[in-house]
Amino acid sequence: MPTQLLPRRTEQQISHNPLELTQSAHQLRRAQWRSLHREEILEPGLPIIDPHHHLWQRPGNRYLVDEYLADVQSGHNIKASVFVDCGAFYRKAGPVLMAPLGEVEFANGVAAMAASGSYGSTMVCAGIVGSADISIGAEVAKVLDAQIAAGGGRFRGIRVTTKWDDDEALNTGRYIVAQGLMQDRQFRAGFATLAPRKLSFDAMIYHPQILQLAELARNFPDTTIVLNHIGGLIAWTRNYLARKTEAIAQWQSSMTELAKCPNVFVKLGGLGMSYLGLGFDQLAAPASSDQLAQSWGPLFEHCIEKFGPQRCMFESNFPPDRESVDYSIIWNAFKRVAARYSADEKRALFHDTAAKVYRLNLD
Repeated sequence: MPTQLLPRRTEQQISHNPLELTQSAHQLRRAQWRSLHREEILEPGLPIIDPHHHLWQRPGNRYLVDEYLADVQSGHNIKASVFVDCGAFYRKAGPVLMAPLGEVEFANGVAAMAASGSYGSTMVCAGIVGSADISIGAEVAKVLDAQIAAGGGRFRGIRVTTKWDDDEALNTGRYIVAQGLMQDRQFRAGFATLAPRKLSFDAMIYHPQILQLAELARNFPDTTIVLNHIGGLIAWTRNYLARKTEAIAQWQSSMTELAKCPNVFVKLGGLGMSYLGLGFDQLAAPASSDQLAQSWGPLFEHCIEKFGPQRCMFESNFPPDRESVDYSIIWNAFKRVAARYSADEKRALFHDTAAKVYRLNLD
């Protein structure tokens, strides 16, 4: 097994891909498509922390603080946000291992802009989740310490994409991930450096790997683990669609087992990404929040039932999820799902869990 995550392709290769250079037209079409459906904002006073969004500048695909602010100022009461690693603004010079430091520096700069109050009341990037190649082992500590120093008191942890599946078409992340990476000795040596620094681990996996994550969580009970996007349910993708019911049942069973690990929290969202195959991005007009709530609700409710509201948090996952839904609509959908819960439970789902996990003191 390799002891270092290897990039699939360089940014230079990406920037010269003619298919990706035409994405600006695609982004414009998607914006026009999203504008076909509008709704009144539900419960506009409900305080929200958006615990998972990205900011990036990619060929034909710009989503920086201006775009994000335009979304968060669309009517919901977004108090703060957590920036999550997406490979943006990595350093070009210096050791490769230190490259992710550039993203933390960038996000902290955005956070300082937001904290000035010049851009509205939302504390954008109040928490920062970076990345580091923990597969190199204990040596990763120097990268983590540098990110803590660069984070202006906002650096909270790392995300390492470890998603892998038998279907090679799904293995399209930024890094080549080996099967069983979370069980690797070097990976775990790097993972062990997180808890002493009070850093969390955002887990990006596919649902067949949930039990591997549970085993990791049991071995590191003092490390806070945040499961992204309800565990990467791929029941609607090519190799799973014919056995979708079986795949969902496997996910449900695995999530029930993972919930036994008290150090694991779950982000409720990520289902708008087109590669998951739910199809909302393919509709002639965008789905309403009620349609989304009916589709996503049973999955979110299973997570809430097993983990409890105090260990679950709704997330926008923007801009990836805006392939299927507008920012104002996605939070309406979440509020429809949460309508059955008490006021305290709703506050946990939309605000308090995220504040606790990412140690956000917004006062």
